[in-house]
Amino acid sequence: MQTINVPLMTTKSPRGPSFTVGLVQEAVTDDTARNVARATERIREAKARGAEIVCLQELFNAPYFCKSQKAERFDLAESISGPTIAHMQKLAKELELVIIVPIFERQAAGVYRNSAAVIDADGSVLGAYRKMHIPDDPLFNEKYYFTPGDSHVDASANGDHKGAAGFRVWKTRYADVGVLICWDQWYPEAARITSLLGAEIIFYPTAIGWHPAEKAEFGQAQVEAWQTAQRAHAIANGVFVGSPNRVGHEDEPGTEGIEFFGQSFIADPFGRILAQAGTKPEVLVAKCERALIETTRRNWPFLRDRRIDAYAPILNRYIG
Repeated sequence: MQTINVPLMTTKSPRGPSFTVGLVQEAVTDDTARNVARATERIREAKARGAEIVCLQELFNAPYFCKSQKAERFDLAESISGPTIAHMQKLAKELELVIIVPIFERQAAGVYRNSAAVIDADGSVLGAYRKMHIPDDPLFNEKYYFTPGDSHVDASANGDHKGAAGFRVWKTRYADVGVLICWDQWYPEAARITSLLGAEIIFYPTAIGWHPAEKAEFGQAQVEAWQTAQRAHAIANGVFVGSPNRVGHEDEPGTEGIEFFGQSFIADPFGRILAQAGTKPEVLVAKCERALIETTRRNWPFLRDRRIDAYAPILNRYIG
């Protein structure tokens, strides 16, 4: 494979040669108001360290409630026009910061989504991405709670965005931003489409962890697989990737609960780690040089060499 050993190409962008991103990795409690307040402190910290775009973790304002199926937990949901997003709109406007806010969304009675609102630096909500791939595993009972994102652009989502097949890119003040959520991480199709829509960075807000009984045998391999898959998306598509995960052990009666392993990271289009967290609450900040997207794609022209005439079989669930 051809290596990248040339200087960065120059690019002309009205936004400037780079953008700086921040990720918030946090533990949560049952106190929703406290979780929002703590996230606010972390966002301010990221801003003070130079961040222009900050992404919170999946379902940031509550414990990961999908560990069991309990109808009363639907009460945690709120609309995109609800108080949590309104609070973050004010914060974004005050700090002139783009904020990606993942929440449990109540879109309508009986229609609940795992969503992430995109708030621009003027405080306006540009729209929301709704998680397309919904898992169902022990302690990850997401199919009970979440309707998957629709397979078309949702007309109810307004704002400056481009989108197809449920995947979207928003032109924020500082960068063209794509958002996917957690289980979406394992699907190269999602990363590819989001990149083809023009994303400069793909954020993957996440809630992933260990079943305590499996940690000793599989724990390290699970972390490495999770990170490797997303770094591969960065390389294959020539984009930056930012993945904020939660941390801490969260109980669930009758089980051993889940230990969320953190390890949040930011990777460049070459797959190199620009910043990485451990297993404690932390804020990551990294500068993303726009020219590296152009440089990587010129030297590794994966998008040029795609055989789009040969990919129709991918629309089949399985080819035996």
